Amino acid sequence: MERRLSAILAADVVGYSALMEQDEAGTFDRLRARRTELFEPEIAGHHGRVFKLMGDGLLAEFGSVVDAVECAVSLQRGMAERNASVAEEERLNVRIGINLGEVIMDGDDRYGEGVNVAARLEQLAPPGGICVSGKVAKEVENKLAFAFDSAGQRKVKNIEELVDVYYVRIDTAPRRRLPHKRGIGRPWWALGVAAAIVAVVAAWMALYYPLTASSPAASSAIPSVAVLPFKDLSADKSLGYLGEGVANDLTAILSRFADIAVVSRTSSFAYEDKEGDVRQIGKELGVGYIVEGSVRKEGDRVRIVAELIDAETGDHIWADRFDKAGTDPWALQDELTGKIVGAMTGEWGAIRKADYSQAWGKDSTNLAEYDYYLRAESQLNLFTKEGLQRSGEISQQGLQVFSDSPLLTVELGWSHWMKVGLLYSPDPPADLQEAGRLADKVLSNKNLSPQVARLAHWLRAWLLTLKRDHDGAVAEMNKAIAAAPYNAFTLTDAGSIFLQAGQPEKALELTDAAAARDPGLSWFFNYVRGFIFIVLGRNEDAVEVLKTTEFADAPLQLAIAYMRLGRQADARAAVQKMLKLTPTATIQSWRQAWNFRDPSILDQAAADLARAGLPSEAALNSQTD
Repeated sequence: MERRLSAILAADVVGYSALMEQDEAGTFDRLRARRTELFEPEIAGHHGRVFKLMGDGLLAEFGSVVDAVECAVSLQRGMAERNASVAEEERLNVRIGINLGEVIMDGDDRYGEGVNVAARLEQLAPPGGICVSGKVAKEVENKLAFAFDSAGQRKVKNIEELVDVYYVRIDTAPRRRLPHKRGIGRPWWALGVAAAIVAVVAAWMALYYPLTASSPAASSAIPSVAVLPFKDLSADKSLGYLGEGVANDLTAILSRFADIAVVSRTSSFAYEDKEGDVRQIGKELGVGYIVEGSVRKEGDRVRIVAELIDAETGDHIWADRFDKAGTDPWALQDELTGKIVGAMTGEWGAIRKADYSQAWGKDSTNLAEYDYYLRAESQLNLFTKEGLQRSGEISQQGLQVFSDSPLLTVELGWSHWMKVGLLYSPDPPADLQEAGRLADKVLSNKNLSPQVARLAHWLRAWLLTLKRDHDGAVAEMNKAIAAAPYNAFTLTDAGSIFLQAGQPEKALELTDAAAARDPGLSWFFNYVRGFIFIVLGRNEDAVEVLKTTEFADAPLQLAIAYMRLGRQADARAAVQKMLKLTPTATIQSWRQAWNFRDPSILDQAAADLARAGLPSEAALNSQTD
């Protein structure tokens, strides 16, 4: 059996099966052209040899690891150039992995761990990106002008030892020496005080220069996770909200970290009470990891069982049980989230712990108070008239026991605002006034946990928008985003604030950032995009996205776009759909939920809705008399 040391390059096409389903002949022809016109010449020109073709992928061997990396960069740049000249649906995106290791020679074929690791690294690469082993990065660090970003040590399928993983930064030329010593699995945030400063800068950048859908490597090169609602195992099955609350808080906490992509609760909660293969759930949500578990509450004791699962293989990476008694609900999240993040990134160091404590705080909330909050939040997230009413009642009940609770106060404020925003309020001015009073009361407290402050700043951003203080609203929204700069739901809702402040392009950037991190949230970011497109005069685009959602006043926005396209019958049908969903909707109630810096935007939209059949308040009252 002959062996030798080789550099192995593995490549495959992202989403090949879906492309073949859409256009089998065209996809096959494009792939064959890329192989003959780009891949085969580049590999040969860099002194490599293809030793295996696998439908949408290939394996190549190089005698020089420098040649292998240079070839990979040339391939990805060549693919980018070719993709720029074709329609988006016809583009082929390729992932590449490179490993330096010993291979077994069998005629023209190659086998062994050197090949297997290259194939696993390819699976870790983002579309259009290159992932290499630590051996490769170390070998070429002083020989090539490409920068490398460490992703720590990773466990990959069927490989016993952890693999040191790096991403090649294709679009930069300055050479950066790799550190000579690295902690196991140590990502950027564990480098000390400098990393904490970087975290602040990164949060600021997320506010003004968020990721867009055109930069997939930012989200696909990091671990991605969905947190499913924890199952209620209590005897009376009446505590499902507690499992939802645990999952909701884990999602919120994890979404603070740039090195983990977390899908929104609305995406992952769609799988509540559904039995299914986690591999299929992971595929549908587009994540590499699933967090699931169970919760049981008996008196003041809570038991939580949590599991972290590899969504590709179904293997359990980590599982643990937590038993807590007393009045500190945050201790559960602290311990549980710490272990999950540690299992995903390889380390839970002092910097990350400090980041968690600073972000979410340890306030005086006790388990009984938190119980009220979870039940109110569960009802709020139904987005129904009855749910909002019940949420407010639960918060008020809690405030009778915990009169100074900032958490319950801000939750009550949100129920008042959402009645107006979703057109359910019988008295919008009164609800808005009460929401403002509650937000001001919370923010007058100088010792808030940042979790509560985030909710209060977010609420105030909407209230200031409706008062036409758009600069103040943007400032408040920026404070809310800073607490969770990578949360897709927050970024999407911020789009509405920036749109009304007269910044539609910025609003679109924010929704694009949300779409890049959580495609499953399309029902919400398409809703926000609808009004953005209307303001930008892109009414055809508005129709396309608004047809995919019925959230809030989406049918009314759809009616506006139809009217501007001359499709009056479609506009009237959209208004009638809205009136079936919300019979009390009127021109006046709709205008109460929006307020643009340029008042003509709302005036023109309201006129469109009136022509499409949305009644005025007076007309509706006359119908009911």
